[in-house]
Amino acid sequence: MSICSPHECAYCRSPIDLEQRWVREKIYEPALNGHDPSYRRYHADVFAGQEVSCWEKHQMEQEISRTIARAA
Repeated sequence: MSICSPHECAYCRSPIDLEQRWVREKIYEPALNGHDPSYRRYHADVFAGQEVSCWEKHQMEQEISRTIARAA
């Protein structure tokens, strides 16, 4: 996933408004030695009609990817 705007959710690509809660994920890129760290931001609140937040969806996708990689 590419790095997006600091005011945009990396999962749904919608803007993160000032009054919304959000989570920041630090991106570790050893190839960028000496550069400032980069971050992705995700909505922390659940939207109407949803069961989990963008952050929780991202976490679930990461866990599924790790599980598949271990099984291979």
